[in-house]
Amino acid sequence: QVQLVESGGGLVQAGDSLRLSCAASGDSFGINSQGWFRQAPGKEREFVARISWSGTSPFYADFVKGRFTISRDNAKNTVYLQIYSLKPDDTAVYFCAASTYSVTAVSPSMYRYWGQGTQVTVSS
Repeated sequence: QVQLVESGGGLVQAGDSLRLSCAASGDSFGINSQGWFRQAPGKEREFVARISWSGTSPFYADFVKGRFTISRDNAKNTVYLQIYSLKPDDTAVYFCAASTYSVTAVSPSMYRYWGQGTQVTVSS
């Protein structure tokens, strides 16, 4: 079992930057990657980015367009999502997840463990 705890969300203004954190704990045997997803009200959960458990091979959704950076601090077992130039459309609950798939996991169904989410609200 892996426990994931997100933090760093909040209310920000358009154009601001924000860094989300996801601390992992527990038995990580079999975990190959971690990812970030987001879910806006009334919308499906969508893939944002993923990174390998070792902190390599970042992969992003097309809409990211260079505004998001995923990274991992292996010593702290923490994954980060840095978001630049925030837009009102980025308003959502952001979830951290962990996957056992050995391929690049972009679907929510490919992730076994999930955090509780952190709210990001961007005002215009």
